[in-house]
Amino acid sequence: MIAKLQQFIGCAALVAACGNALLYSQAPSAAAKPQPDVLIFTDGEKLIGQLKSAKGDSVVFKSDMAGEITVAWSKIQELRTAHPFAIIGKNEKLRRHTDVSQVPQGNVAMTDQKIAVQAASGAPRTVPVPDAGFVVAQPDFEKAINREAGFFEDWGGAVTAGASIVQATQEAHTFTGTIALVRSEPTESWMNPSTRTLLDFSAAYGRVSQPGLPDIKTAIYHADAEEDKYLSPRLFGFGQAAFDHNYSQGLDLQQMYGGGLGWTLYKTAAAELDVKAAVSYIHQSFSESTSNESLIGSTFAEIYTHKFLHGILLNEQISATPAWNDTSAYFATGSASLTLPVHKRLAVSLTSLDTFLNDPPPGFRKNSFQFTAGLTYALK
Repeated sequence: MIAKLQQFIGCAALVAACGNALLYSQAPSAAAKPQPDVLIFTDGEKLIGQLKSAKGDSVVFKSDMAGEITVAWSKIQELRTAHPFAIIGKNEKLRRHTDVSQVPQGNVAMTDQKIAVQAASGAPRTVPVPDAGFVVAQPDFEKAINREAGFFEDWGGAVTAGASIVQATQEAHTFTGTIALVRSEPTESWMNPSTRTLLDFSAAYGRVSQPGLPDIKTAIYHADAEEDKYLSPRLFGFGQAAFDHNYSQGLDLQQMYGGGLGWTLYKTAAAELDVKAAVSYIHQSFSESTSNESLIGSTFAEIYTHKFLHGILLNEQISATPAWNDTSAYFATGSASLTLPVHKRLAVSLTSLDTFLNDPPPGFRKNSFQFTAGLTYALK
């Protein structure tokens, strides 16, 4: 009896073992873990992780242990990737929907300051590190080349607000605000610019009240829109519209519509200088209706931006508009702003704006100057 029981238990164990073996043989194998990229410094130290990108003389690498770091090409002895990248030449600029067959694409292996790119088929292509302007992950490269952005995508800019309130014998309230939006396509710096859209609105309102005396009011509003279309990397055509109200100069509403050509005189990673010339139609409505005018004139402008260290940004622009049909009816504006980062997207801004109007109604000054300080929030 005991022998039969042992035989039965042995058979049951054998059946269970066979069942388990069959179950594991039918179970799907675990997904293979992607191979990591490897970066070796000139001193022999090794990092395991993922190459994110490279620009100019620096590489961004995300290490499993050290996190995301930026390192100079000159400090790298060897770099190998398990994922494909595109190598864009230092002086090369691409356009959307163009033939990119000449752009080296594939897994990267860098040694002796030379980047070997192994495509899925064919012989590897070698690019010296000094000739490589950008190293971009292939999926991001293909997306940028083939992408069609909608109008509501890729907007950036900033919102600024400031206020001053006094409660005493006199009550004074002053509010200032600006909204500046920009949409540049494409957004990648290794591609030639195609279009740029600018939208701006600014307002300054103040009122001073004292018992027994009339209130003193300040109201200055400005709005403009511009669409640029690049004809070459530096030449662009544009159309624009601008609207102004300045209570301090007796100007109820000035409307300006125009179009012309612009040229980027100077452009680096940190600074850009543009000059523009346009033909404009202007209609001015003053507080005295007899002073209303319709003008045909030219607008000449320059715009300069500079990004300093630590995120400090300078914006400066000057424009002048002489009229053809009334030489005394000219006007000009000049502005400068300095943005000082405080925390993440929050910054302090200092802005000055000077507006000159040569033909205001009697009793109003030709010049209007504003200086404002406020908090700025970057939208992107």
